[in-house]
Amino acid sequence: MKNDDATPGAGKSAGIGRQQVFFALLSGILLFLSFPKYGLGFIAWIAFVPLFIALRNVTSLRSAFFLGWLAGLCAYSGIVYWIVFVVVHYGSLPLTLGIPIMLLLASYLGFYFAVFSAGLVYFRSKIPLILAAPGIWVCLEYIKSHLFTGFPWENLGYSQFRNLFLLQFADIAGVYGLSFLILLLNVAFFAILTQKNKKSFVLAGMVFLVWSGVYAYGIQRISQVTQAYQNGQSMNVSLIQGNIDQSVKWNQQYQNQILNTYEELTLHHSIQPKGLIVWPETAVPFYLQEQGDFQRKVIALPVRTESWLLVGSVSYTGKGTHTDYFNSAFLLSPSGDIAGKYDKVHLVPYGEYVPLKTVFPFISRLAQGIGDFAQGMGFKPLDMGGRKIGILICYEGILPEAGRKYKNASADLLVNITNDAWFGATSAPYQHLSMSIFRAVETRLFLVRAANTGISAIVDPTGQIIAKTSIFQKDQLSGTVKFATVPTIYAQYGDILVWTCFICLAVVVFISIQGRKKCQQKTFKK
Repeated sequence: MKNDDATPGAGKSAGIGRQQVFFALLSGILLFLSFPKYGLGFIAWIAFVPLFIALRNVTSLRSAFFLGWLAGLCAYSGIVYWIVFVVVHYGSLPLTLGIPIMLLLASYLGFYFAVFSAGLVYFRSKIPLILAAPGIWVCLEYIKSHLFTGFPWENLGYSQFRNLFLLQFADIAGVYGLSFLILLLNVAFFAILTQKNKKSFVLAGMVFLVWSGVYAYGIQRISQVTQAYQNGQSMNVSLIQGNIDQSVKWNQQYQNQILNTYEELTLHHSIQPKGLIVWPETAVPFYLQEQGDFQRKVIALPVRTESWLLVGSVSYTGKGTHTDYFNSAFLLSPSGDIAGKYDKVHLVPYGEYVPLKTVFPFISRLAQGIGDFAQGMGFKPLDMGGRKIGILICYEGILPEAGRKYKNASADLLVNITNDAWFGATSAPYQHLSMSIFRAVETRLFLVRAANTGISAIVDPTGQIIAKTSIFQKDQLSGTVKFATVPTIYAQYGDILVWTCFICLAVVVFISIQGRKKCQQKTFKK
């Protein structure tokens, strides 16, 4: 952090004091307040400044690690507090166990903050803070998003989902690009606040110039994308929000009632022929693939409405000694035929499959319904009368690679179906929606989202929410989507910014190690 070396006291050894702990915790609180439903995105622009202040006089990697972990623990305790609700209400665990489970997850996620902070201290004399902070952060964020199946929930860039102009940069560098920009701005504010010299103001000016360029790109890109879609073919969509309580969803006594709810909502609102009706994840509490009265009732709906119908349902293959179950989406044609089926690819640990169930048998109760699900074969779009639609089931809506694969497979529309009833009236449904918005911008495709208890929404290719429902209301959302082909750098090349950061950090570490070896050899010769 060469920028820090000019600050008073920088480089002096100091233990961890109360003031440093306070600033670390303050960073955590500000980060929590950057995300929905309680926060505002612009808070993220200054959220790391207190952490930088806390690390200013720290030379010990252990001390830096602890301060970073403290900030991360605080931040993620506020962001994923809803885990307590899930495991207590649907895992039948006592509150005294639910809270430690959430804190365990927050502690793990805080580990990445800890490594980030230690990295800043390690690279202090090797790389300027303006390069080290964004570079280290996006590398760690990428690792967090992929290690152990990944947990990309509320990566830093997602805090900017409401900032329409800044959001457009995602079609170049994805959510990691926005995380990079946010760290740049934090460093600029830190430099102005602590150094107050010509060098710091020049640095801040350069950062603000970069941000101005990103905003200018956003304004221009919105105009380009809007124009590209202006004359595109359109299609009506109808999103059905059944608002089915999770406690009765798999109760056979409620099967008729649940199906009647979806039928009434579907037929009550007219939709033009050849449109698309979307029901949420596992909307039907039976196997749609099995013939019977329930299946016939569902198949009759696309025929009556002369529209396509996408239905979330559990499915299975095989019988007897071994049966694989899938979290699936069935596409029914206007003639009542099953035109295609998508099986969820990215399963949620301890939600859809249970690793280490012999070690933690109590947690298997979270995988309600059928039990462990099997993994689908891949992100392959379904053919809808000449149009291809990419299906994102629940958690897949927060995966950039899923959207990219669909875009590169020539998908014309993204459809996210989910059941957020698990989360109750916590922040999680709002956070879930905010992340899925990025898939529309990264691919420049319309995204429609049908959620059992909300929030259902229609998002245009610029990330603008055209329409949405309220949470925990039985509702139907109608709107129009359009089709056009708009290439994006992110869809084509992926996370090139992240890999550039990885390479640069690796080069610096290699040079540092080589330099240390040469110094040791010279000392030995003497």
